[in-house]
Amino acid sequence: MKGLRFERIGNGRYYNVVFHIGSTYVPVSDETVEELKVQSLIPPERFLDLLVDRVGYTSYLKDQIKDELTNSGDSITQITVLQGAIREL
Repeated sequence: MKGLRFERIGNGRYYNVVFHIGSTYVPVSDETVEELKVQSLIPPERFLDLLVDRVGYTSYLKDQIKDELTNSGDSITQITVLQGAIREL
């Protein structure tokens, strides 16, 4: 599946949430999920910066996130959807 999305894969695991970047996924700690939830109502551009900083912990992942957003066509809508999705996790 293309695009960016969060997925809860369980509870009580070391990583309960993964972030899909196209066909790649990155485990996301509960602390990062909570931080993103708290910040989920900030403007999309600022949320993107926070997301890239917290989830894209290598330059490769940061580039992958930005490339997926570029490929989506409407990055603001994609980020807004991610903000809603993180609040529901």
